[in-house]
This record gives sequence, C-alpha cells and structure tokens, in this order.
Amino acid sequence: MHAALKVVEHRPWPLPREPWVMEQTWHDLLFAHWPLSPETLRPLVPAQLPLDTYDGQCWVGVVPFWMSGVRPRGIPPIAGLSRFPELNVRTYVTLAGKPGVYFFSLDATNPVAVAVARTMFHLPYFTADMKVAERDGWIEYTSRRATNSGPAVEFVGRYRPVSAPEPPVNGTLEYFLTERYCLFTVDASSRAYRCDIHHPPWPLQRAEAEISINTMASAAGVQLPALAPLLHFSKRQDMVGWTLQKVFIPPSTP
Repeated sequence: MHAALKVVEHRPWPLPREPWVMEQTWHDLLFAHWPLSPETLRPLVPAQLPLDTYDGQCWVGVVPFWMSGVRPRGIPPIAGLSRFPELNVRTYVTLAGKPGVYFFSLDATNPVAVAVARTMFHLPYFTADMKVAERDGWIEYTSRRATNSGPAVEFVGRYRPVSAPEPPVNGTLEYFLTERYCLFTVDASSRAYRCDIHHPPWPLQRAEAEISINTMASAAGVQLPALAPLLHFSKRQDMVGWTLQKVFIPPSTP
C-alpha cells in the first residue's frame, strides 16, 4: 500500500474504485492566499465551474514548492524528470458536490511534465526558469517565465514556518484552502473534467514571507488586492492521483 493511502478517514468522499495511476511528493510549500469577491473572479473562471466561497469570499492562492518522486505507478523515478520546482496560481470551485481546485496557471522547470500535463490533463502548464534553496531556515524561491510579448511572469521571495505543524480543523478557513481532493479543468470544447487525488491531512504551519516580485496572478488576469496574504507552510506531503474523468453536468432547469 502506498504511504499516502494509510490514512483515508479524513476524506470528504470515498477513494475512487479504479487504481491510482501517478504519485508525487511535494516539499516546502508556501500557501499565500488573498480574498477576492465572487463578482471579480467570476469572469476569469470557466462558467461550467461554480465558484466556492468562504464567508462570501473567493480566495486566490499563489503556491510555490518543489516535487520529487514524480512518476507513473510502477515506474521508478527517472533522473532529471522526477524532481523539479513547481508554482501554481489557483482558486476553489465545487462541481457535482465535490469541492476542488481550479488552476489559472502552473509553472515548472520540466518541459516533459509540462507537455504531458497540457496534453493529458488540459492544464495551463508553462515552462519556467526556477530555483529553490534553503538558507538559514528560509526557503528562497525564484521563478521566471519568459513570454513572447510583454514582461516575464515572475515570483521572487523567501518564506519559512513560524509554528509547529497541525492538521487544519474542518470548518476553518485553513481547511477550506488546503483540504481539497480533486482538481477541475475544462478543455477546448468546454467539457469539464475532474482528477481525483489523495493525500494525508495537511501538516500546516503558520508562515512568514518576504515577497519582492509576484506577477503570477496578474499574468492570468487576476488582480490581487493590496492586502498582506494569509500564509501557511507545509514541509512535505505525499500524494497519489487518478486519471482525468469527464464530469456530467445536468442541463439547467428552465
């Protein structure tokens, strides 16, 4: 049994019946979140995906981290392909009764992973130049995505935990922002898909960050408010994932 599957009681719905097909380990994650009104965010998310809110607010996250052990089930890690940084910009949606994540963008250094994710999962992945290092207890992180026109899309900052790790409590904002067990995406033909994932409860820590450049959200058309972000850190998370599944959306009642 995969280590991530040893704890399943916390899941909001049962594990898929089909075998999982991929695994990853996530390291040194920063969850930086900002609140936005549903009216601001609605035009930027496909209409097929209902926005998920907490106390009437949507939330947008900028999440830098790095991954190891990225591989299909039964395949050993491949040098140069299974370990690389990633940074995503995300918000939260609920479809067919399942709360999940919607990604505005995902940046990674691995062009093979970018190509596979774009083709097989209809995800907005981009190749970027990225560096991650730990110095004096801080995670130093830089990401730069070149564009064909206009300035590069960048994140430059450092962050660290400032409390002991604890799992988020159901019903809290921290739980809403992190305990998500699927992602949703929409293809070029406007068909909605869900990819189920599984991981143990998040070991979350309060965090502090010094972010000098962050144009990740604005590159996707999301204007973050001039507020200090809500910050959380997690040292490690193991996960497994399933294949993409088309979601049936019942027709609206006249």
